[in-house]
Amino acid sequence: MTLPPERKGASALFESDRRYKYLDAFITLFVVILLVSNIVAAKFFAIGPLRVSAAQILFPITYIFGDIFTEVYGYSASRRAIWYGFFASFILVAITFIAVQIPPAPEYTDQSAFAAIFKPVGRIVVASLLAYWCGEFANSFTLARLKLVTRGKYLWTRTIGSTVVGQAVDTTVVMFAAFYGTRPVGVIIRLIVAGYIIKVVYETLMTPVTYAIVNLLKRTEGVDYFDYETNFNPFATAD
Repeated sequence: MTLPPERKGASALFESDRRYKYLDAFITLFVVILLVSNIVAAKFFAIGPLRVSAAQILFPITYIFGDIFTEVYGYSASRRAIWYGFFASFILVAITFIAVQIPPAPEYTDQSAFAAIFKPVGRIVVASLLAYWCGEFANSFTLARLKLVTRGKYLWTRTIGSTVVGQAVDTTVVMFAAFYGTRPVGVIIRLIVAGYIIKVVYETLMTPVTYAIVNLLKRTEGVDYFDYETNFNPFATAD
C-alpha cells in the first residue's frame, strides 16, 4: 500500500533504491556558490551608510538552496550538502593559505597582491566556518519542523521563517566570533543588524524563485519529503 505524501518517510522514499535526477547537480552548484562567496568576501562596497561584503551577492543563495534541499529531499539531503560545503570551504582555506606561504619564483611579481586577496585571517576564517555550519543547520531544521506543523502547506512560511532563524544564527555567530574583544559591542550589534536585514530581505524577495524551483523539482523528481522520523543530529550518518 502506498503511503499518502504527508506520511512518507525514508523507507517509503528510498525503497526503490533510485537516484534523484537533480540532487547531485544542485549540491555541486551549492558548493560552488559557497566557495565563490568565500573568495570574494574580502571586497566591500557601499550602500548608503552601510558597508556590505561582496559575498552577500551570492552567499544568501546558499540558504535558498538549503530550503530547496530540505523542502524537496528532506533534512538528510540538506545535512549532506552542508557537510560537503563545510569541508570544501576548509580545503579552500587550507590550500590558499599554503599557496600564499610558498615562496614565489623570482620572476613572479604579484606575490603581494596574491597574498592580500588570499591570505586568510585565522579568526575570521574560523568564525565564518562556524557561522555557516550553525546557520545552515538552523535553517534546515526550522524548515523541516515547520513543514510538519503546516502539513506541507504555505511554503512561504517555511522559506521565510527558516531564513529568519538561520540568518539570525549565522550573522550573530560570525560577527561575535570574528570581532568580539577587538571591536565595541555596539559596533558588532550594528554590523549584525545591517547584515541580517540585507540577508532576510534578499531571500524574501527571492521567494517566488524558490517556489518555482521547489514545485518544478517536486514534479520532476516525484518526491515531497516529510521528516516525520528523521534523526536531526547534524553528525548522524543516516536517518
